Amino acid sequence: MGNTQKATNGGRAATRAVALVGPAGTGKTSLAEALLFASGTTNRQGSVEAGSSTGDASPEARARGSSTEMNLYHLDYMGDRFALIDVPGGPGFAVDGLAALQSADLALVVIDPAPERAILAEPMLRRLDRLGIPHALFVNKIEHARAGSLRELIAQLQPMSREPLALRQLPIREGDEITGYVDLALERAYRYRPGKESERTDIPGELLAREKEERTHLLETLADFDDALLEALLMDQEPDQDLVLRDLAVDTAQNKVVPVLLGSALSDGGVHRLLKMLRHETPPPEATAARLGLEGGSALHVFKIANGGAMGRLALGRVLGAALREGDELVVDGAAERAGSLFLVQGEKTTKLAEAREGDVVAVAKLEGARCGMILGGKGTAGTAAPDYPARNAAVAITTRDRKDDVKLSTALHRLCEEDPALEWNQDDASHETVLRGINDDHLAVVLGRLQRRYGVAVDTRAPGIPYRESIRKAAGARGRHKKQSGGHGQYGDCVIEIRPLERGAGFQFEDRITGGAIPRQYIPAVEAGIRDAMERGPLGFPVVDVAVTLTDGSFHSVDSSELAFRVAGRMAMTEALEKASPFLLEPVAKVAVDTPGGTGSKAGSVLSARRGQILGLSPHPEWSRWERVEALLPESALHRLDAELRSLSQGLAQFSASFDHLAELGGKHADEVIKARSAAAH
Repeated sequence: MGNTQKATNGGRAATRAVALVGPAGTGKTSLAEALLFASGTTNRQGSVEAGSSTGDASPEARARGSSTEMNLYHLDYMGDRFALIDVPGGPGFAVDGLAALQSADLALVVIDPAPERAILAEPMLRRLDRLGIPHALFVNKIEHARAGSLRELIAQLQPMSREPLALRQLPIREGDEITGYVDLALERAYRYRPGKESERTDIPGELLAREKEERTHLLETLADFDDALLEALLMDQEPDQDLVLRDLAVDTAQNKVVPVLLGSALSDGGVHRLLKMLRHETPPPEATAARLGLEGGSALHVFKIANGGAMGRLALGRVLGAALREGDELVVDGAAERAGSLFLVQGEKTTKLAEAREGDVVAVAKLEGARCGMILGGKGTAGTAAPDYPARNAAVAITTRDRKDDVKLSTALHRLCEEDPALEWNQDDASHETVLRGINDDHLAVVLGRLQRRYGVAVDTRAPGIPYRESIRKAAGARGRHKKQSGGHGQYGDCVIEIRPLERGAGFQFEDRITGGAIPRQYIPAVEAGIRDAMERGPLGFPVVDVAVTLTDGSFHSVDSSELAFRVAGRMAMTEALEKASPFLLEPVAKVAVDTPGGTGSKAGSVLSARRGQILGLSPHPEWSRWERVEALLPESALHRLDAELRSLSQGLAQFSASFDHLAELGGKHADEVIKARSAAAH
């Protein structure tokens, strides 16, 4: 059957982009290596375990034995050109490929055959449905499937998918070994031959009944979208083979069905059949351009910025529309920039290109204004297609081991965050800490490794400081008098204040009740400034909030009074008044929402309760069937490493979001420990 989905540009078929996605440990990178080898792109199949893979070549990925960043590959198969986007599966690293996923014509969700692990694919299946990206499933490591598990696997997966799953193959089992498959669309059986295309054979007799049952189910699924096929089935006629194959191609490309194939990347089982499926059923790049809102012209969807390589700063992206050449003008943030050199990326290697044609995935130099998620093009084509990133639930405060690296640190962090939009850093004005935030602890560990390897900046880390505050229980008054004589003009400022507590969240109020010119008007702002100075560090060592201050009286000297003197007097008065007003500690409390698979919500609630959380409710997830949502109020100090604890009880799937809700009184031993630590840090 010819490829009805193929587009051409300049006599060459347009490159189609396939994203390899799915949970960690399912063998996505191994499958990419198998596809490169089966297509003849490489003369040997690389191994992740042996460190010989084309992808996962960074020191961080090699050390971990798994993907820590997106990998890009290109291959040609039977005259068709493909770009493979290998997206990491680990929760902390998958974000690196989320923007690139939006550029894909088809996503191949790689899973393993264990039904109990099917749920690990659900977050990605939900994302693909939300984005409207056509996708297929590849059950990898099929040699490990137990008898009967495939049917159970499909039953587990179907509720996770908006579209019906269309099982395309049945495994042929001989004893404990899977030796081939039955193609349900072609009604043919094939025997695996490592390193070669599978060999056609007879359908085993014991599979004939199952084959007929599953083929009927496949045809009925396709008939939901094709009246001609439905009529043939109702008339009990054998449908035309070309009609079945065409329906599979069209329905997959239009995201009406999700084909399910199976095989083994390591033993080369089913890999050639997978390549043929990709060849016939991957939609053309025009469909992706339309999904991204592009009509006509040429555009570059930038999905990653790469720094630190031999080529300098590169914008990685996909060409959608007309060809792109060095020197072509692109609109970046409303301004025109000229594209620099173009490179093809194959793992860690780059090759210079004369031009990038429709669908090509390339690296472009000199686009200094380009950022991840931008769509660059001529007038009317520029825009954004940035993904929604998960919450950054891990944070560390970092300090350089060598103070001379402080300047290098900010430059390095800027570049790392530019490469990885799921990473962010800021200088906390209150704690004077440099805080780095990421998806989880694994994510931050890899980033800190890159910080030292690429930029030579070694840092020490600790948990970020918690922004505790303090307030007062009762009203109090005090006089602040600053008098100093040292020859010439002296210093004199005198003020009387009264303070009282405000309701939580009210902030700070200042009222002036001076009468009779006891304090000249020009000095009253200085008194307020001094009061604010004292509030920056109250008697317990923390900023003071929710206090009202009234300036009631004072005195001045016609010669020695000044703004500075009254500012000092205001600070003295406020310091004394706060000590009299029964100060107490406040801690920030966050509202937390935990999304977790069904049956684990109560465990998640127990984790939150053990961290001094107040459970607000446990309910079904508002959008995902079979999932639960736990809502709670949790002290901000209890958020540290919460992500790891929640994931450990949910096969790594639970995730949470947290936002500041209110300040609450902290007492007892917890308050004593905080105050003691603050006092120790001040000395």
